Amino acid sequence: MYFPSWLSQLYRGLSRPIRRTTQPIWGSLYRSLLQSSQRRIPEFSSFVVRTNTCGELRSSHLGQEVTLCGWIQCRRQNTFLVLRDFDGLVQVIIPQDESAASVKKILCEAPVESVVQVSGTVISRPAGQENPKMPTGEIEIKVKTAELLNACKKLPFEIKNFVKKTEALRLQYRYLDLRSFQMQYNLRLRSQMVMKMREYLCNLHGFVDIETPTLFKRTPGGAKEFLVPSREPGKFYSLPQSPQQFKQLLMVGGLDRYFQVARCYRDEGSRPDRQPEFTQIDIEMSFVDQTGIQSLIEGLLQYSWPNDKDPVVVPFPTMTFAEVLATYGTDKPDTRFEMKIIDISDVFRNTEIGFLQDALSKPHGTVKAICIPEGAKYLKRKDIESIRNFAADHFNQEILPVFLNANRNWNSPVANFIMESQRLELIRLMETQEEDVVLLTAGEHNKACSLLGKLRLECADLLETRGVVLRDPTLFSFLWVVDFPLFLPKEENPRELESAHHPFTAPHPSDIHLLYTEPKKARSQHYDLVLNGNEIGGGSIRIHNAELQRYILATLLKEDVKMLSHLLQALDYGAPPHGGIALGLDRLICLVTGSPSIRDVIAFPKSFRGHDLMSNTPDSVPPEELKPYHIRVSKPTDSKAERAH
Repeated sequence: MYFPSWLSQLYRGLSRPIRRTTQPIWGSLYRSLLQSSQRRIPEFSSFVVRTNTCGELRSSHLGQEVTLCGWIQCRRQNTFLVLRDFDGLVQVIIPQDESAASVKKILCEAPVESVVQVSGTVISRPAGQENPKMPTGEIEIKVKTAELLNACKKLPFEIKNFVKKTEALRLQYRYLDLRSFQMQYNLRLRSQMVMKMREYLCNLHGFVDIETPTLFKRTPGGAKEFLVPSREPGKFYSLPQSPQQFKQLLMVGGLDRYFQVARCYRDEGSRPDRQPEFTQIDIEMSFVDQTGIQSLIEGLLQYSWPNDKDPVVVPFPTMTFAEVLATYGTDKPDTRFEMKIIDISDVFRNTEIGFLQDALSKPHGTVKAICIPEGAKYLKRKDIESIRNFAADHFNQEILPVFLNANRNWNSPVANFIMESQRLELIRLMETQEEDVVLLTAGEHNKACSLLGKLRLECADLLETRGVVLRDPTLFSFLWVVDFPLFLPKEENPRELESAHHPFTAPHPSDIHLLYTEPKKARSQHYDLVLNGNEIGGGSIRIHNAELQRYILATLLKEDVKMLSHLLQALDYGAPPHGGIALGLDRLICLVTGSPSIRDVIAFPKSFRGHDLMSNTPDSVPPEELKPYHIRVSKPTDSKAERAH
């Protein structure tokens, strides 16, 4: 897990004695986030009983009488304690004189993480005991009165060390996890970025923020949807996978520019970068082309990008789907490092190596390779064997590792058949160095590229576990991928088609004629935005012609057009050309903060299995509460009992 330097310093600082500690406070970073928005810093203590936050006091406040509220972070020798709130930490002196015995009792006996309110005077720390790395390090609070607002029971973990706990425990006690500096930073940065996005879209470019329904109807294609029962027998609502149809209908309605911070739902298993419920920055525009959407999003990200990160450089590079597959073996490449796929078919036209001969004799046969920098130095014999087994087991492909030093061709006797002239040509084409290793495979173009794309990432992981820095965690490398295929063959029946994106995606203008002759070859006006090997956004120019939309749905995709009659009817009533995009907000913030999972940037996420471990959701419902919805639950044990009878 990558932690920003300020957080690492913070945890180191918190482990030191309080008097001479050098811990920096995350609150100062939060204030820098607020200042980066070029607005006046908000008043954090309006409408509440405190006069100041813990993180804002400085030497300019000396002599002031203040009231602070917060959690007891830690205590030392019943002499000092550190008080924490969302804005930072401040050191408090526990009074020792008899006249303040009641105050001392409260502050000394209250358990750590109890909530207290203290009032006192801001004073200077003794000379030589200032903490220059702590924003409040020049001052401390001489307490006069204290009140225990709520005592904390024994905690299941230490808050400051909570990142070391299992994710299941973190989700079970999410309200405690939220107190951690990392979660505070993640959620506040998310809030700041969303606010800047709203500002950019609404105030600078005239977009309208419109909420669309979350109770909708089942739609054809795409991911599985959550069903919601209604009180009408046999009829259900469906939670939308995205507001796709609604935003198109808003364009038909003449709204011209729409956006929404949209909640979306998919009844699928969770992954580190996916949740059953997630959030999109959903955008649609009328009278726009692909270039216009790309420019809008580049400006949006540049404007909303956090001030503590390196600025976003625009325009982003663009590659076609065919190019990224041939170069990186995937449609969402991590472009922070090289190891590109090279076509070396011409090098082996006259080879004696059997599996290369077989591949090149076929119509779409090819020989491809990637170069692993300093692979001979960092990869072990068992790694090479693991790579070859992976290729055989998952792709039914042969991988040939080629070392520039012929004595290092472990477990690859076939490498001896590579002629010296071929070896020299490989070195020239792939620009290899002495310690590099070439991984070579042969077969059908797409399959060979996909295999090497997987191995490219696997080898990068291996090298980085051994100390090689290939992917700079502070670098953000954006890429537009365009010209996707419009259709793909269905896995269960390859002779039938399904939409590569969704059925409302417009075909490439040059390929419209292919819809009636060779639809598999048609390209789409679909575009994806990729960041560091992750798809963070996807969109398309839409079909705005009802006849074309009906043909694609009914004839090519074999869908029941009655389910989309409302949309088809709307397109017949003067629909403008339009297009849009959706940015995955959770995934974007996850990458910006360097978090290992999107669950670390969502306040109350679901577990890997889609459960809320804190509230034990989903939960059962009594039969009498299901009656109005005409639903009866049949448990697995019931069906077994029925079969037994």
